[in-house]
Amino acid sequence: MNSLEASIRENKTKGQLNDIRNNDNVPGIIYGGKEENQKISISKKLLKNLIEKENFLSNIISLNISGKSQNVLPREVKYHIINDEPIHVDFLRVLPGVKIKIEVPVNFINQEKSPGLKRGGVLNIVRRKIELKCPSEKIPEKITLDLDGIDIGSSFKISSVNLDKDVVPTIQGRDFVIATLAAPTVMKEPEKPAEAEATEGEEGAENAEAAAADGEKQTADSDKKEGDDKKTADKKPAEEKK
Repeated sequence: MNSLEASIRENKTKGQLNDIRNNDNVPGIIYGGKEENQKISISKKLLKNLIEKENFLSNIISLNISGKSQNVLPREVKYHIINDEPIHVDFLRVLPGVKIKIEVPVNFINQEKSPGLKRGGVLNIVRRKIELKCPSEKIPEKITLDLDGIDIGSSFKISSVNLDKDVVPTIQGRDFVIATLAAPTVMKEPEKPAEAEATEGEEGAENAEAAAADGEKQTADSDKKEGDDKKTADKKPAEEKK
């Protein structure tokens, strides 16, 4: 579990809030449970280091405030619209027995042991995160799917995931698909033998010669027909004179 130092803030105006940010700190708030919301500030540098780590919004963090620690879950980070720096962060108190909804990332392992991927198969990820409902103290860090031995045509469904009995997907009533291992979209054609290519080339040449000979015959027949028509036309006036 990651830990983070935090300080209580007592600002009441927008100017005081800006002073906190100008001093390289990020204002935040802790909420949830029967206790009142608590205003805090955190070092921007330390917060960014945690944000850059994988699954920040699904990992419980221990906040140390004035010598006392409490477990919290990051719920939302707001960023500056121009420089993309964090400007506010919300934390939810982790209380035993209290169920929450949370998106947990899906992680794939043993890609190198998948015969389907070795044969050019494509892993189509339908859901990169799964929304779960679970006690805050039982949040899984990630959902791991093993590709060892998985071949083309296989699929991963939520029923194939081993979850704690208190951890359930928010989508109920159907066994939804998380990912599939599909055949490649473009299949490579096998190379033709050299002899086949040579035969095709010879057949093409023979066809071309036959077409040329046929064209010459048609031209000769056409010329002969025109000559016969001309002779018939020359004889016609003489017959009419008689």
